[in-house]
Amino acid sequence: MKRRVAAWLALAACSAIGGGDIVSDVRAACAAHNFALAGQEIQRYRASAGVTPDMMEALSWLARAALDDRQYDRADNYALETRRLALEYLNRAGKGDTAIVTALGAAIEVHAQALAGEGRRADSVAYLNGEMATWSGSPMAPRIQKNINLLTMESKPAPALEIGRWLGAKPASLAELKGHPVLLFFWAHWCGDCKAEAPILAHLMATYGPKGLVLVGPTQLYGYTAAGDASPEVEMRYVEEVRREFYSALGSMTIPVSAENFQRYGASTTPTLVLLDSGGTVRLYHPGAMTYDGLAGAVKRVLAARESRS
Repeated sequence: MKRRVAAWLALAACSAIGGGDIVSDVRAACAAHNFALAGQEIQRYRASAGVTPDMMEALSWLARAALDDRQYDRADNYALETRRLALEYLNRAGKGDTAIVTALGAAIEVHAQALAGEGRRADSVAYLNGEMATWSGSPMAPRIQKNINLLTMESKPAPALEIGRWLGAKPASLAELKGHPVLLFFWAHWCGDCKAEAPILAHLMATYGPKGLVLVGPTQLYGYTAAGDASPEVEMRYVEEVRREFYSALGSMTIPVSAENFQRYGASTTPTLVLLDSGGTVRLYHPGAMTYDGLAGAVKRVLAARESRS
């Protein structure tokens, strides 16, 4: 059954947030740390509308909120219930949508992080590897890989980048960049947080570029532009326009264009920032935006380690 579900989910376009008032209501209650109200909202909705994709997405947000509050048992219960309901729904309906992808992906993530939060890191990694085997090829695969990477990637050799297609200057392979610390900035043309990170990265490169730091900006195609659905050729031209408008301060940044890079690095969150030391080992793996001070501190540690070895 799981293999069939993976195929159904592969037909759905993955989005970070689905629709539905119940989702907004539950997120607002969670933001106010009113978990009881969030649970009541879900129960009222379920009593009137039944188990719908929006109801399951709302439950997944409650699971995430409990996890953020370090209520691991409660978060895990919500996550496992979301997962059970989502699988039952998909098996019954025969297809999925974006809310289902969001709910099921979040349920897997929360269960894994709850295990890790309880000190069961090995169990968490084993669970995620099993889920990756099941959902490989579905829109959830990068999210599962992200969680594997959060637990395992730091202090490991960085996966190679696919560099056969690019914008800007032709990228060098990571093997060719050994000897330099490398910052990977995974971004998307539609991503506002990525655009907001650009001046931070420009400041960082102005300070540490002369000391050897190299910036590489992997991106991928999504099948659309601001004007709607687009062919790869049209989208590539659009990505170049976005690059020139919003990332001109990062003119030296090479941009490999490949969905495979996002899969390997689990970059389901944009931006995702990955810092490699001069030997190609991952020293920082961070889904989401970072401050200048946070990035600069990590870069300084990598540079100091390189100097101590020279």
